[in-house]
Amino acid sequence: MSAKGNSTNITQFILLGFSDFPQIIALLFITFLLIYIITLTWNMSLIVLIRMDSHLHTPMYFFLCNLSIIDLCYVTCTVPKMLSNFFLEKQTISFVGCIIQNFVFSTIGLSESCLMTAMAYDRYAAICNPLLYSSIMSPTLCVLMVLASYASGLTASLLQLFALLRLHFCGSNVIRHFFCDMPQLLVLSCTDTFFVQVLTAILTMIFGFVNVLVIMISYGYIILSIMKITSSKGRFKALNTCASHLTAVSLFYTSSIFVYLSSSSGGSSSLDRFASVFYTVVIPMLNPLIYSLRNKEIKESMKRLQKRTMRR
Repeated sequence: MSAKGNSTNITQFILLGFSDFPQIIALLFITFLLIYIITLTWNMSLIVLIRMDSHLHTPMYFFLCNLSIIDLCYVTCTVPKMLSNFFLEKQTISFVGCIIQNFVFSTIGLSESCLMTAMAYDRYAAICNPLLYSSIMSPTLCVLMVLASYASGLTASLLQLFALLRLHFCGSNVIRHFFCDMPQLLVLSCTDTFFVQVLTAILTMIFGFVNVLVIMISYGYIILSIMKITSSKGRFKALNTCASHLTAVSLFYTSSIFVYLSSSSGGSSSLDRFASVFYTVVIPMLNPLIYSLRNKEIKESMKRLQKRTMRR
């Protein structure tokens, strides 16, 4: 049976996931299930809190709300399928389902990269131009920046999708991973993947290099502005407003770069899979914690919400 427009003999793929660790399958299932539940709870709670409290209707929390939405989509496009395959005899995913999963995952990942850059610019405007912050980061600009992040990720993923659909899959259908990532699909292709590899490398350079460069430039100006602050209390307050974002950016790009470099040959080793777990499952769980743990505004908002609930 062939997929329309793509003469392939493969109609489904086998996701091996973590089946080569039968001794700890139950432990892995429970761990990933708990992480998934915690991720959903924390991110949805943060979204609700930001939407309900007018004190949090600022550019920073608008971006943070969208980051939580992206993280929810991130885990939902991979984890449920991974969990359902843990105890199934045939850990399969349809050809169409695999392509869709790869497309959604790519769109979300690239969009998050752009959103991180938008959040860095927001911190730059807040610290380097505090008096003009409200006029610079207008609601219209914030919405446009978020829409541009989504549009950029979607456009790049569509290019990858069209290139991927030109490939033929007629040999092995075994993916030594827990989701349909691009390197694993390229390894299984019967046709020349040079064009797809070049396109993926170009998009990675554009989204990775450009976004990281903008973030570094933004923080360069931020550091220079902080050094000009005379009071130690003022410097600490300025640094504290950037600490959460800088931590999230470091985790996101460090793990992504490691997985990208290690997966250049197919990314099928156990280390590659567990590294992928970190940036696809663990980071979306950590992000709301990173932004909330030392955030006084979030804590005060939670107290206001508790008081409002108790009055009812």
